Amino acid sequence: MPSENKNNNDVVIIHLDRPRELRYGHKALKRLSAITGKSIEDLEANSFDLEEVEKFLYCGLLSDAQKNGEDLKLDQMEDLLDEAPKFSDIIEAMQKAFSNAFGDFSTEGNEQLAGK
Repeated sequence: MPSENKNNNDVVIIHLDRPRELRYGHKALKRLSAITGKSIEDLEANSFDLEEVEKFLYCGLLSDAQKNGEDLKLDQMEDLLDEAPKFSDIIEAMQKAFSNAFGDFSTEGNEQLAGK
């Protein structure tokens, strides 16, 4: 089951081969946009296939892998995601981490830009 890291509220812990931090900072979002060919708005749409799930998780897990001296590759994601207790844990963690990346920006930011 995913859970928030108590020291850093924007980090979600996902249990795979080991507990891993899933976080979408600037670098992760930029890489995700590049490898999916989608804009940030398209990424927020929450419609994705299984290969995109691998890409989402890969980008969100890279900083954790680097902190732990791992050289994580996209082609390792299929096997790594098979380590999750349930597929729903993967999706829940991904959605929570992505939501944490934007906070209330999606709704409040759009209203501010529209002059409301």
